[in-house]
Amino acid sequence: MPRKIFQRYMPHPDKVRHHPSVKWLGPMIHEPNLWHLNRRSVSLAFFIGVFTAFVPLPGQMVIAALAAIVIRANLPLAVSLVWITNPVTMPAFFYLAYKLGTVLLDIKPSPFSFELSWHWVQFELVYKWKPLVVGCTIMGMFFGLLSAATIHTLWRIHTIRRWRKRKRDRANRK
Repeated sequence: MPRKIFQRYMPHPDKVRHHPSVKWLGPMIHEPNLWHLNRRSVSLAFFIGVFTAFVPLPGQMVIAALAAIVIRANLPLAVSLVWITNPVTMPAFFYLAYKLGTVLLDIKPSPFSFELSWHWVQFELVYKWKPLVVGCTIMGMFFGLLSAATIHTLWRIHTIRRWRKRKRDRANRK
């Protein structure tokens, strides 16, 4: 069942493999383990995708793709989960990460206004990068581990229920 749920929303591996944006990965993209839907690969993909979503750098999808290839997690799922932080949700997530970083580093927070522009990166991020990076790392690790553990546990519970149902069905047939 969990596999069927994920398969319903994921593109076919051949469609992704032949997409022009992933051609630069070459033969690495043809590794079968990157496309399997099992408890391990999906849990790892959730960790990679959610953690990378909190990385305050451009190119989060590339970072997630490379991490999925190295760790052998489900590639499409890891890359798509990066979109948890999108232009609409990014300011809120990064503001919370900044606040968390200021608390952990015991720094007095300065007025924070996030702007998706080069000017903001050049002049504002210079003063706010330490608490932002600390907060993003902590939040990424926490939510990444939480999502991976949740998926792993739910998948396991579903599998155990299927085993028990199959056992009951076999006993009823006899």
